[in-house]
Amino acid sequence: QVQLQESGPGLVKPSQTLSLTCTVSGVSITTNYYYWNWIRQSPGKGLEWMGAIAYSDSAYYSPPLKNRTSISRDTSKNQFTLHLTSVTPEDTGVYYCVGQQEIQFDGWGQGTQVTVSS
Repeated sequence: QVQLQESGPGLVKPSQTLSLTCTVSGVSITTNYYYWNWIRQSPGKGLEWMGAIAYSDSAYYSPPLKNRTSISRDTSKNQFTLHLTSVTPEDTGVYYCVGQQEIQFDGWGQGTQVTVSS
């Protein structure tokens, strides 16, 4: 069973870069047909898919966030990391890392609260 855990700062200043890391256990992030997603929920809004990195190291991004988002991985630590640049208070929310096997979500992290404020 795949397990995921987010880590990173809870408070980020406007214009800075937010970096969140997801540590995966139970399956290697290079396992065929697995995709590793970042999803967030801002106050009063629904879930928003931000992007994903595939088992093959290909990355995919939500068009509205594409210019500010990158996702990388460290296979030696079985981790993947979200980088979101030029954050604003609108980027405040709960950020989740989510494992996906083919078309099915396979596990969610517990979520981490991120607040953008000076």
